[in-house]
Amino acid sequence: MSLPKAWVRERKRDFFYRKAKEERYRSRAAYKLLEAVKKYGFMDGGDVVVDLGAAPGGWMQASLKIVGEEGYVLGVDLEIVEPFDVSNARTIIGDVADPQAWRQIEELLPRSADVVVSDVSPNISGVWELDHARQMDLARCSLQIARRVLRSGGNFFVKVFQGDMLSDFVSLVRRYFGSVRLVKPRASRAESAELYVVGLSLK
Repeated sequence: MSLPKAWVRERKRDFFYRKAKEERYRSRAAYKLLEAVKKYGFMDGGDVVVDLGAAPGGWMQASLKIVGEEGYVLGVDLEIVEPFDVSNARTIIGDVADPQAWRQIEELLPRSADVVVSDVSPNISGVWELDHARQMDLARCSLQIARRVLRSGGNFFVKVFQGDMLSDFVSLVRRYFGSVRLVKPRASRAESAELYVVGLSLK
């Protein structure tokens, strides 16, 4: 029983976990997105945003705060995302690897998206090579969706894992975006292998 208790204590000590509770974000992950947007400016008021891997909705909350009432946020996840009591947010159940979900995303957007963000993750097996490969597959699916739904000049922000497939993926993103950065937000836990790729200005 000591491990779960230690885990709970660690979460309570976690600055971003406590901050999320105080500011009523559904997850501490909201601060990863807010920090990256502040630094790279890839989301703005009035933007149309697609949030892949949206559950439980922390990134959607952060996006809605940025885009305001003139913007629109569509969340996609395999799990149900608790609805938001606003008219400019919508959620659907969908698999980023399923072309049928890609078509549904396109149909539900008021116009081409300005931003696609993806915090999609696989179920972690504990076998590093497998987890890395699965994460990079999901990142590639997210990139395919971004290329499909983004306007020219649109922006992309996607979670990746460190590993031997990362450099090839970054090179792939560089083929399609004018500027590419690799970032680790402060809200990412230090021991985590997660990084984020920022792709600015779709060619």
